[in-house]
Amino acid sequence: MSMQHCDGIARAVKRAAAVAVAAFLVSGCSSDDPAQAQEWQRDYCTKLGSWQDAAHATRTTEADADVDEGQSVQSPEFDNTESASRAVIEASQRLDRAGLEHGDIHILDDTVNAVGGDVGAEGRAVSYCDNSGFETLVSAAG
Repeated sequence: MSMQHCDGIARAVKRAAAVAVAAFLVSGCSSDDPAQAQEWQRDYCTKLGSWQDAAHATRTTEADADVDEGQSVQSPEFDNTESASRAVIEASQRLDRAGLEHGDIHILDDTVNAVGGDVGAEGRAVSYCDNSGFETLVSAAG
């Protein structure tokens, strides 16, 4: 076998590998596996419920601090809410990339807006979990 022939084969293998990698990257995180899709939905709804719990605890703590006059120290509940906010937004990004939205719900936008305080968006996110079969993992919005 000549050196030129080996180089040609090596180039062909490299091109095929590059095409395979490019195809994988273009396909994103979409999953045709219903079990994987359900796991991502469960993960999202679990994280949405955790964010709701943390946000409620923070609101309660802030209300108590207002009564105590002038406490400006951030509570541990605030840190928990920030962490839970990031986690639920990351989970919504996965659902968005995989195309696992229902109807008129834009899960990434609704989640970001819910974390920002939009009760309507929170309601749509909760509705997404209801429609996915994970209603027990979240609380009613508001």
